[in-house]
Amino acid sequence: MSNCYVALLRGINVGRAKRVAMADLRLLVEELGYTEVRSLLNSGNVVFRAEGTSAPEAAAAIEEALVLRLGVAARVFVLGSEELAAIVAANPLLDVADNHARLMVFLLGDPAQRERLAALAEQDWGCEHLALGGRAAYVWCPDGILDSAPAAALGKQLGHGTTSRNWNTLMKLHAMCAEG
Repeated sequence: MSNCYVALLRGINVGRAKRVAMADLRLLVEELGYTEVRSLLNSGNVVFRAEGTSAPEAAAAIEEALVLRLGVAARVFVLGSEELAAIVAANPLLDVADNHARLMVFLLGDPAQRERLAALAEQDWGCEHLALGGRAAYVWCPDGILDSAPAAALGKQLGHGTTSRNWNTLMKLHAMCAEG
């Protein structure tokens, strides 16, 4: 049986830059040979099944196809369903976050990023919170992400090496993978 993967594209359909229709994105992923391709929202979230490929291989293939077929350069993060489940299970901020639209999860592309963020996780952010997991940083932004000091600090530290989704979106993607 094929594995379920979630692809998260960084910076797609934010403002006027990097516009990609989800129908075009689904077709692109299908043309790469992946199956059961579904998208969520209009912000570059794709769930698909694949055999004989790893998450890094799928990410590289989607990134390359985006440029070659759609003329859009975007970083693509791909998680296997088990990785996504581990990120969901490790969230330490669920007891403080009462609005999951303002609970953000920033994906970490490599272990070195986690080490660079250790000092940020130790800071006192007042009513906001930042916690590190193995593959993600969790940020509670009660006043929204645009006014969030820890989210801004993460963005400055990680730059293009991350993408983020709110908890509601991540849970929907997790459920889509579980549906099978």
